[in-house]
Amino acid sequence: MNQNLKDLQKKINYTFKDENKLFRALTHRSYINEHRGENLPSNETYEFLGDSILEFWISDKLFNQFPQFNEGDLTNLRSLIVCTQNLSLVASNIELGNFIMLSKGEERHGGRVNQSILADTFEAVLGSIYLDNGITPAFSFLENTLSQSISELASKQIYKDSKSLFQEIAQSKKGITPKYQTISESGPDHQKNFEVAVYVGEDLIATGSGNSKQKAEEDASIKATKILSNLV
Repeated sequence: MNQNLKDLQKKINYTFKDENKLFRALTHRSYINEHRGENLPSNETYEFLGDSILEFWISDKLFNQFPQFNEGDLTNLRSLIVCTQNLSLVASNIELGNFIMLSKGEERHGGRVNQSILADTFEAVLGSIYLDNGITPAFSFLENTLSQSISELASKQIYKDSKSLFQEIAQSKKGITPKYQTISESGPDHQKNFEVAVYVGEDLIATGSGNSKQKAEEDASIKATKILSNLV
């Protein structure tokens, strides 16, 4: 694993003072379940911290980079950049999936390419960089990994998050505004998992999951958009 950590540090252009922080950032909770005797912490609190850092950085970045945008455009563009789908693409660009510590079962079921796991681990790595050496290298990491996608998404001039896009499609095709319903919540407070269903009228279109209701709704809306757009 030590060599893997070295390889990842080269990819992200940051060398840790304490590699244990990076190791924790890569430790998915499924791995913990298979190694209970080792008393390892998962990356979920690091992800929580990284999510907050990312939210501030992208808000400041967009505010300064696009002074001509109104509040609605800034909000929707920010949502597109930090959504699970985009963060998973960014994580894939640095081959982050190759380094995540997963259970054998999670790995068999495609955990290394799972969008939610990739996005969450990206945020956890961000949190670990901040804890290792402060805000400056954390912001540099975001600048290096996200600048290209910011430019690409901004150039499309369509600043809609996944839920807004699905709502437009549902209203266009069915004349109905979609509704989201939480199906289940599981796990302790610090490791919650939500499952959400999205309906158009009485029809269940798709379900999604995530460690917050917002992420679960986002996941459901992405799947539902593909279904109504005849992409799957």
